[in-house]
Amino acid sequence: MKAAVLHGNEDLRYEEYPMPELVPGTVKVRIRATGICGSDVPRVLHNGAHFYPVVLGHEFAGDVVEIGEGVTRVKVGDTVSGAPLLPCMKCDDCQQGNFSLCKHYSFIGSRQQGSFAEYVVIPEANAVRYDPSIPYEQAAMFEPSTVALHGVRCNQYKGGGYVAVLGCGTIGIFTLQWCRIFGGKKVVAFDIDDGRLELARRMGADEVVNTRDENFMEKAMVITGGHGYDYVFEAAGNPITMQMGFRLAANKAHVCFIGTPHVEMTFTQAMWENMNRKEFLLTGSWMSYSAPFPGEEWELTAHYFATGELKFDPGFIYRTFPLSEAAQAFDLFHHPETVHGKIMLVNG
Repeated sequence: MKAAVLHGNEDLRYEEYPMPELVPGTVKVRIRATGICGSDVPRVLHNGAHFYPVVLGHEFAGDVVEIGEGVTRVKVGDTVSGAPLLPCMKCDDCQQGNFSLCKHYSFIGSRQQGSFAEYVVIPEANAVRYDPSIPYEQAAMFEPSTVALHGVRCNQYKGGGYVAVLGCGTIGIFTLQWCRIFGGKKVVAFDIDDGRLELARRMGADEVVNTRDENFMEKAMVITGGHGYDYVFEAAGNPITMQMGFRLAANKAHVCFIGTPHVEMTFTQAMWENMNRKEFLLTGSWMSYSAPFPGEEWELTAHYFATGELKFDPGFIYRTFPLSEAAQAFDLFHHPETVHGKIMLVNG
């Protein structure tokens, strides 16, 4: 088969690659669409892969073309998205259903062959069936949707209250949608880009705030009548927005950091005292899994994609490339400030 194979730093080649083989309990998926995740960028451009050569890619959708011995839940012809985590299922965390926290996991698209290829073989449990009416490009965004929902669960979100979503990238947009689906009193999106804020509004944000505005904090608090935000979700992985979340939080708020920072960050004494005085709960969120594996994050994404309540918009996708042009697609990330949305790779 053909695959985009990473041989070294910035050395991504579209070439022949061994076809993955079925073993009992697995299914072979023909990849139709696969997204480039932010975590793929340092692996390609900054020598961040675990080994070489490697086929990356973990956000994908396609068709089941072959099933292994013992497979009963999935059949040939099913449209599936793939849950990329391969937990050990034996450690204490796995036994408690905290698969995201497994210390002995493998991962499709980083530790073993991923979806930047014509085919991938995955365990039956990792194949998430979805309604075939859903376009492949949308279904390839299962994984970011589930990351968002996992953060909502980690933040003990119960609906109601004022919600602040900081960062209107793909995961931030899905986060605000989940908060709307589960009954937020008012969901407010924060970003520095008016285009992303307009997308947030189309996806269900009640209000949007551009944090480049000099008086944005005053505007943000007026929206809540001075109460502050009961639920805060940081989805940018930026120290500035992480610190901003401390200021926006109401007394007794729930604050969740979904985004992962890639630079050193510090908090002043005054900021930390802000948390003490407000007595808000601060948590992190990692990946997107719960029991039974892969979890309700994946089941609910399939359900709400099918009903249309979890919306998909062309604005999610910045550009689409054939898989054969994967190297050109990654070249865009030399100037990441110009990439406004998901880059999708497709097979014919």
